[in-house]
Amino acid sequence: MNAWRVGLSRVGRRAARWVVVLALSIAISAVLSGWRAFGRRADGERRARMERSPQFRDGSFVNPEPLRNDAWLTLEGMFTASPYRAPSEPVKVVATDPASVAAAPPSGLRATWLGHSSLLVDIDGARVLTDPVWSRRVSPIEWVGPERWYDPTIAIASLPRLDAIVVSHDHYDHLDYPTIASLNALLDATGWPAKFIVPLGVGAHLAYWGVPEARIVEVDWWDRTRVGPIEIVCTPARHASGRTLFDKDANLWAGYALLGPKHRAYFSGDTGLFPGMRDVGARLGPFDLTMIEVGEYDAAWPDWHLGPEQAVDAHRLVRGRALLPIHWALLNLAYHGWTEPIERASVASDRAAVKVLTPRPGESVEPELESSRVRWWPDVPWKTAEQDPIVATRMPPVDRTPGHAP
Repeated sequence: MNAWRVGLSRVGRRAARWVVVLALSIAISAVLSGWRAFGRRADGERRARMERSPQFRDGSFVNPEPLRNDAWLTLEGMFTASPYRAPSEPVKVVATDPASVAAAPPSGLRATWLGHSSLLVDIDGARVLTDPVWSRRVSPIEWVGPERWYDPTIAIASLPRLDAIVVSHDHYDHLDYPTIASLNALLDATGWPAKFIVPLGVGAHLAYWGVPEARIVEVDWWDRTRVGPIEIVCTPARHASGRTLFDKDANLWAGYALLGPKHRAYFSGDTGLFPGMRDVGARLGPFDLTMIEVGEYDAAWPDWHLGPEQAVDAHRLVRGRALLPIHWALLNLAYHGWTEPIERASVASDRAAVKVLTPRPGESVEPELESSRVRWWPDVPWKTAEQDPIVATRMPPVDRTPGHAP
């Protein structure tokens, strides 16, 4: 019996060693395969400029209103998550027609939603690409991480002439290394003078990935840069940044206002609700179109993302006229059902008498020519705002009465 126990113990120890070796091998493989995608920390003059920013304190960037995180609620959510977080059938997308998006929009303002936060925005003769993500997974590692539900609706090689590529922050579902590399190669091949406009510090990632410094424009909140006939203004946001365990909030996060001679558009990036949105509207609005994130929210992290009802609040605070909900219908990054963001945003917009545009992924809309919301997503169970409220901290209540200033 003792010999049997000794033998079993040896087998157990060998098995444990092999498990450790396997785990270490996987970890090393992950680090090696993701090393390039992790990016690089800013140094030199780039770092010095970051340290001069009013948003930079004690070695990192900060929000005026801190972010609340509830670890217990996050853990609990793993066991109460919706069974409808991903589509059970193919998402109804539209193949984006290269010729159509290359033509000037009749109204002067057009947005083509490519899924999540990626959009082609044509505004008064300029064309801006936002938070481009073409990879199969939003991850530094090719074989693990959230996987997109459908292929890109247009190939990078088929994109029309670009004047600017704006990036809101460096999280993987907004800053994708292979996509940036491909876009940089496209600019090399075409000779287009497009710039990458990014928040402070993010330029270090791009430079590490081979983007020439002359193509990188780094901006702080309220900085302005001109792109052909339009101005692009970096606007405050309430969020975070980081691509590894060791660079939390090392770089800035932001939204953008696109200001043309005739039209104005607002792109929220990722953000929670915060009082400064009213200032964005007062200084830069009104906006003919707002492109505001509505998905990937949870009561455990109510300040990281808006949630549908607060997205409508944000639209009104920045003085928007038509709202295009984004940051949904591509990836499973939260516990709610995949259609819940648009269902709840539709209800909230109806209550507030807000015009909402609902293109299918890959489809273009011109806010001045659109008259009604089109429902293209399936009818699956979802939780209402009353069942699962998302309420930002340190934010005064917003008046949701239709026709009243929020």
